[in-house]
Amino acid sequence: MGKNNQDQPKKSRFFEPGKNNKSNGIPRVVASLSLIFFCGQSILASLPAIATPSRKPDETVKCDLLVVGGGLAGSATAYEALLAGRNVCLTDISDWVGGQISSQGNSALDEGNKQRSLQHFPKGYQMLRKRIASVYGTLNPGDCWVSESCFLPYHGHQILYQQLRQAERLGRGRLEWFPNTVIKDLELTKNGKQIEGAIAIQHSNKIGTRPLNYEPLSAIIDDVYDYKNSQRLNKKIIRFGPKFQRQSQKADWFVVEATETGEIIPLAGVPYRVGLDPRSHLNPSSPTTTGDPYCTQGFTYTFAMQQTEEAQPQYKPAFYEQYAPYYGYDPNRALAYFDLLFTYRRIWSPKKGRLVRTGRMKINQPTPGDISMQNWLWGNDYRPGTKHDNLIYTHDQLEKTGQLQPGGWKGGLRQETLRKGEELALGFYYWLVQGTTDSHLGYGIKKPYPNHRFLKGLDSPMGTVHGLSKYPYIREARRIIGRPSVEHPEGFSINEIDISTRDYWHDFYRTNLPRPMYENVRNTIAHLESKVVNMSKRPSYLITRRTHATVYDDSVGVHNYMIDFHPCMASSPPEKPMNRERENVRIAHGESYPAQIPLRALIPQKIDNLIVAGKSIATSHIAAATYRVHGFEWSVGAAAGNLANLALLRNALPYEFVDNLPNHEPLLVELRRRLEATGNPTTFPRTLLSDAYRRR
Repeated sequence: MGKNNQDQPKKSRFFEPGKNNKSNGIPRVVASLSLIFFCGQSILASLPAIATPSRKPDETVKCDLLVVGGGLAGSATAYEALLAGRNVCLTDISDWVGGQISSQGNSALDEGNKQRSLQHFPKGYQMLRKRIASVYGTLNPGDCWVSESCFLPYHGHQILYQQLRQAERLGRGRLEWFPNTVIKDLELTKNGKQIEGAIAIQHSNKIGTRPLNYEPLSAIIDDVYDYKNSQRLNKKIIRFGPKFQRQSQKADWFVVEATETGEIIPLAGVPYRVGLDPRSHLNPSSPTTTGDPYCTQGFTYTFAMQQTEEAQPQYKPAFYEQYAPYYGYDPNRALAYFDLLFTYRRIWSPKKGRLVRTGRMKINQPTPGDISMQNWLWGNDYRPGTKHDNLIYTHDQLEKTGQLQPGGWKGGLRQETLRKGEELALGFYYWLVQGTTDSHLGYGIKKPYPNHRFLKGLDSPMGTVHGLSKYPYIREARRIIGRPSVEHPEGFSINEIDISTRDYWHDFYRTNLPRPMYENVRNTIAHLESKVVNMSKRPSYLITRRTHATVYDDSVGVHNYMIDFHPCMASSPPEKPMNRERENVRIAHGESYPAQIPLRALIPQKIDNLIVAGKSIATSHIAAATYRVHGFEWSVGAAAGNLANLALLRNALPYEFVDNLPNHEPLLVELRRRLEATGNPTTFPRTLLSDAYRRR
């Protein structure tokens, strides 16, 4: 963090690398610390090949739940299962829990205004917010203006890890935490309907080599997914399996997919989508009639920078000129102020600065010692959108690269795109402190601000020697297609029309949608509104827009956030001079109604003991733009943890909770009651439920 910093946040209450920390409740972790989609059309998937690791497992670990991915969704799953007394195995590619709030560096809580004003969050998420406030003496130690809470990423991990251990004690469960661990292969039952084992690789640095978190992800990702020891890393092969195997059980354990990109989904061979969906009556704002699996939301390597009293030496990266044409404040001149950008996600402010007007806003002026986390659209957002540079490989690309062959899985990401995202972020820091160009506003607007330092080192906010986040902040993942039903013959999904406040009677839709599709939009909205509106007082032909998000009988959580896009760029590479965002991707951008999380969105096709949490639930591309932020991840994770626990208790499979809808589902009623009783709301205040589920 720099030897001369006088006002660094104190870390004595938390885990510090290299120290024995048994007294503070966070043990020092040894060794590990030092198909199926296409443009909205699913195709039948063959069973994935069952692989045998290149060497026998070094260890077998048994648990009730294997939670793959330690982000907020995975942590919330573990939290609820631990409170229920379950044995939970939790893995993550990094050595931190928390995902967005820690390893991805996005430690500024994105929350919807209504949900925040009502404080209508899951109990565990509320506890996380309270713990942050308790540690700092305030919920917003950074005095940022994008959120009510901006804080340091390394504290995000430490606070959440303590919370998980507390849940373990309170519920008498057992948490087995596997940092630096990835799933390499799955073992399926003979009928291909369940996962009976998962083969994982846990890596640690070899003695005498550089510590973990020295290189950025792109430099080690291929090695991390390789069974063999390398010059750099030692590998431990772990086989995860169920704690008990009983003939009478429909499922001996459950696997929860909570990774950031949906890694288990292609490995398990379940139907999914990625990228843009074709325009339809369910997603009428989609910019394409055919879909586009390569155009996903941009990803971001965050970093932290600190203001200093004196100008610091700044070093121009060798690759800077390649990315310079991309950088800019914003097309809106009102945001063309360095202090606005710095305070936007300021995560630490030991001394409150003078209140000043900057543009149209009043902010507390940055002062030396302030730390800002950077996550900026025209800065470190890398936004590829073609088959030559997309980050998340499509099914065809996975097949061509051999990643769906036994032992071939390497994470499903393009290494070269990760590397360029890292370079873009490092170049953005240099632009902030030394740049004089602006991709939208031209010359004469941007001035140098050399009184800053780039924070790096194992004790820095990001916990990395290189200074970038351990893992990129991911906004969009592979998205499962839920199980078909009478109402959803092509598979269940949450769509734009379920949540958006847009006026679909606007001339744009009248003129751009084919007449049959436009009529279908009107009829669908009338049908959905009939569930919450007295149609005798307001006949269908008078309904001009949604008044309410879709009401789900199987709601297991709540969510509130705008439909927010960071669109892919029109051509490759993204940083190309004069490149612009993919046209019309932002049509749906805007407000959404407070919404519910239906259980059907968590249940994939084909695999009966797999539960999907996080950003990989069944949504369209447009709906995914809101179902992706911090509070949502916790809510869907809490639902997954409670679902797995009750399914084990009642000897049931997840799909059996909803397979008879809209008829009465006793298991679903019990699950919803348990969720509400444990402080996990399933509806917003004054949200109407169908009669079948209002009678309790």
